[in-house]
Amino acid sequence: MKPVAYVRARTVQEAVFTHAGRPEARYLGGGTNLVELMKLGVERPDVLIDITRLPLDLIEEPGDGSVRIGAAVRNSDLAAHPAVRDRYPVLSQAVLSGGSGQLRNVATTAGNLLQRTRCSYFQDVSRPCNKRVPGSGCGALDGVNRDHAVLGHSPHCVATHPSDLAVALAALDAVVELTGPAGLRTVPVTEFLRLPQDRPDLDTMIRPGELITGVLLPPLPDGAVSRYRKTRDRASYAFALASVAAVVQLRRGAVRHVTVAFGGLAHRPWRARVAEAALLGTVPTAAAVEQAVEAELAAAVPLRHNAYKVALARDLAHEVLGSLTAT
Repeated sequence: MKPVAYVRARTVQEAVFTHAGRPEARYLGGGTNLVELMKLGVERPDVLIDITRLPLDLIEEPGDGSVRIGAAVRNSDLAAHPAVRDRYPVLSQAVLSGGSGQLRNVATTAGNLLQRTRCSYFQDVSRPCNKRVPGSGCGALDGVNRDHAVLGHSPHCVATHPSDLAVALAALDAVVELTGPAGLRTVPVTEFLRLPQDRPDLDTMIRPGELITGVLLPPLPDGAVSRYRKTRDRASYAFALASVAAVVQLRRGAVRHVTVAFGGLAHRPWRARVAEAALLGTVPTAAAVEQAVEAELAAAVPLRHNAYKVALARDLAHEVLGSLTAT
């Protein structure tokens, strides 16, 4: 058994500088993913920095139409908040589709973003995994890959990101607020989470010692509507095989604003820029939506066991976008 030290941080600055001086340190919030990985032997921190007493559990409305979500806001509280339910229903729907009620009562906003892949090759220390042990190979590439990526993967990793919340945040153009030894900086969610390329061990753009302190939701255009839909192997408490989050604003029957993000298809939420560009300014007929989605998914490179994901994502996108653009 590896000894693990424990530090209860009294301030954000104390947490940041403790972590920056200990490369194997890990922040402990809800612990729903970290503790599981420690039990499996995947994560082996030398110190846990408890951040649960820090004042990061507030949802704030600055008054400009935006919302700031504290890093330690529990998923249940986030989904139930009136500003989120009323103005960002896509986010509330995504959160409620993830995990069980018990887990949502413990899991946090930042922890949800930082959760690691559920790839069985990553979670099994007896199997090769470049994400867990760089240079060891990717067991899923030629193995059982039904649940794995069809977009943005590399020869080094075909894992997917498991978060529902992150997919909605990507569609909302949310921004991650990071506090580190060098101070405060912000990174769009779409850039914060990485594609694997040749460094699948790096899930995010987070720097040593940095702590997520909040997530910023920009105001949506007037009249914008949004929705999240997910498909999975069972009705609840299962990760997405494919999911779609979308935000649409129509003006005089044409698309004035549109954002679309896929989940379950890539190493991070897949922002559908090609589809968005094809739909913007058009009258969103069923044919136009179908053509835009097809153009986006043309980049898919299915693996041996997961070609079904392309058709699944296509059908989900048609249904979600069709419901948001119906007049």
